[in-house]
Amino acid sequence: MQKIAVLTALEKNGIVAVLRAESAEKALKIADALVAGGVKSIELTFTVPGAVQAIENLAKEYADDGGVVIGAGTVLDAHAAHDAITAGAKFVVAPTFDRETAELCNLYQIPYIPGCMTVNEMKTAMKAGSDLVKFFPSDVLGPAFIKDVKAPLPQLEIMPSGGVNLDNLADWYQAGCKVIGVGGSLLKPAKTNQFDKVTKTAKAFAQRYRQLSGRHA
Repeated sequence: MQKIAVLTALEKNGIVAVLRAESAEKALKIADALVAGGVKSIELTFTVPGAVQAIENLAKEYADDGGVVIGAGTVLDAHAAHDAITAGAKFVVAPTFDRETAELCNLYQIPYIPGCMTVNEMKTAMKAGSDLVKFFPSDVLGPAFIKDVKAPLPQLEIMPSGGVNLDNLADWYQAGCKVIGVGGSLLKPAKTNQFDKVTKTAKAFAQRYRQLSGRHA
């Protein structure tokens, strides 16, 4: 049931922020700014120094807020996935598919969202238990690829990641993506520590997604 609940929350939130930062302290500030702006699904990547501690801190901070979903990104192997899950990550994202990681996540009822580029990779991930796959890097082939893939595989849920911005968000949603990963275009102000602008940008993304999905805040 936990796995289903997390997947439902990810779809309800719509936008998944791909959070990269130079330090755990900065990552926490960015996360708070994102949540304040209404982007409540956060993929804190393992490229962040001290990522495990940062995930644990966020999981504790937002433990009583059912709308906030903290996950781990750039998880390359089962060992890292176990560390993330133990720290409180509710979902695990990877740039590639790893069967051992898939099995571990299934054991703990944690959604595993592996990066896939081909239909065969997506099929392999589905057979291993992934209910949602990450189309990465999505800016290479674009939204048209999603429509082509979902024609023979309508049951496949795909999260694009790479090159998503406010201008093309509708294209991805209309192609059939209900969960959409956003990185640079959402977090750009954080590079200069403008966390208030991160919140403003997050509000714009959250509002745009609500318009597309017909959901209310």
